[in-house]
Amino acid sequence: MGLMLLIKGIIVGLLASIPLGPIGVLCVQRTINKGRLSGFFSGMGAAVADTVFAMVAGFSLTFIMDFVDEWKLEFQIGGAILIFLLGLKIFATNPISQMRKNRRQKSRLFEDFFSVFLLTVSNPLAIFFFVALFTFVNVVAEGENYFHAGAILGGVLFGASLWWFTLTSFVNKYRKRFRIKQLWWINKIAGALVMMIGIGSLVLEMFFT
Repeated sequence: MGLMLLIKGIIVGLLASIPLGPIGVLCVQRTINKGRLSGFFSGMGAAVADTVFAMVAGFSLTFIMDFVDEWKLEFQIGGAILIFLLGLKIFATNPISQMRKNRRQKSRLFEDFFSVFLLTVSNPLAIFFFVALFTFVNVVAEGENYFHAGAILGGVLFGASLWWFTLTSFVNKYRKRFRIKQLWWINKIAGALVMMIGIGSLVLEMFFT
């Protein structure tokens, strides 16, 4: 039973992480510009936030879900604005100055982790996405059974971490082939893509909901 819940948790973690939204674009961009550890720690920020969402969705923390549902529009608009600002920052970043800054400041992995964690938790509507995923894989939490709860959440964290490790390792493998001009274009394209996602989300929430 515990092993099956762990496997289902891993599936949920993978399904939640694989869609390459703004977080994925950011992790790819950081891997190319700053290295695999930066991209991976950024991804781990998303993985931990997703595990928190999974805990809320899977274990009937209804007071949090009711609060999120009540302020649904505000959360969606705020998240869309944050995504747009993130894209603007990426777009405006000069990869040459960023690489020089990285050489001077060797370890800022905590900042990479925490920035993505905050960006991910700014969209608590993902809780309902996890409700759908748990339903899809037929996971039902069993009240006070902490072993089952730990197996499910451990699986979600492991599945999400596995995805970010795989993605950043793959991108890092070809990282050294990029030249400065290509890095400049990657920043512009990644930033523009994230801004478009933010604008699209904002338009959808303000005019079509």
